[in-house]
Amino acid sequence: MAESSTPAKAELLATKTVQELLTEGELVPQKYVHKEGIPDPNSSVELMDTPVIDLDLLTPSSTTVEQLDKLRSALTEWGCFQVINHGMTPEFLDEVREITKQFFAIPVEEKQKYLRPVNDIEGYGNDMVFSEQQTLDWTDRLYLTVYPPDQRKLKFWPENPKSFRGTIDQYIRKLQVVTVTVLKAMARSLNLEEDFFLDKYGEQRKMDARFNFYPPCSRPDHVLGVKPHADGTIITILLQDKEVEGLQFQKDDEWFRALIVPEALLINVGDQAEILTNGMFKSPVHKVVTNALKERISLAVFCIPDSDKEIEPSESLINESRPRLYRKMKNYVGIYFEYYQQGRRPIEAAKI
Repeated sequence: MAESSTPAKAELLATKTVQELLTEGELVPQKYVHKEGIPDPNSSVELMDTPVIDLDLLTPSSTTVEQLDKLRSALTEWGCFQVINHGMTPEFLDEVREITKQFFAIPVEEKQKYLRPVNDIEGYGNDMVFSEQQTLDWTDRLYLTVYPPDQRKLKFWPENPKSFRGTIDQYIRKLQVVTVTVLKAMARSLNLEEDFFLDKYGEQRKMDARFNFYPPCSRPDHVLGVKPHADGTIITILLQDKEVEGLQFQKDDEWFRALIVPEALLINVGDQAEILTNGMFKSPVHKVVTNALKERISLAVFCIPDSDKEIEPSESLINESRPRLYRKMKNYVGIYFEYYQQGRRPIEAAKI
């Protein structure tokens, strides 16, 4: 029993949010500091040269070989791309950003109504803590299951700002269309059956949303907004801050800054897509650096296959030159969070 109580004990040590620490005037606590140090976020980090893709040109009636090649190249080289013409106006995306900012700006006492329970992922606060040795991320977040609607725990959905629930419901409905279009195009780009990824995603088409708030940090050279990781999803759809950079992707052991395209959504594949494609698509390692002067927000929506779906490489992507790289797995997300907080890649558990 002692082992199972350790995470709960560790959780209680991290009950204060970053915003609360700042309000109380505390210095950056040691549990947020990375011992090995972090490259200076202000040092020269090159911009990524990931493509911007028009979603309309990924639909079956409009797709060209050139567009599918562009998509496949982006996902094999970088694991991500930016998508425009996705059915949402810049004004609507600004509205989504604004309600995210407004939620984190409401008084602490009111936000605590939505506090994440110990050993549960949903709600407001900071990440789950699995050990007292864990280095924490300099971020507060609101984590919600947003799709399907019957799985929403509305007790965690803010009533302030008043437009929060309606706006996010509308945003998620729009993302359903984006997700289907992208997953079908991903399959066609590899000459797979069009519904290959959709079938693996499952009928529930589960989506979780993580609203992120990164307050200014006085020690950006030792503290990260989010530690390096890859996502446990099939794809992740990110709405970036319109003005403040922070997201960086790793490629060939180098870090690159993600470009801000205000009207675009940044889409990256997750570990489950890498497994399904036998490593053809790369689930990119990424992190968020902190900023000494400016706060930053973002909204990540995670597309997570049904836990009872078996994930394994497509037989058509296994051959002599590319042998099978991953074993069959179920409930990948079940192992994901514990691995992540230990700074390990869960996909290592799937490798043969």
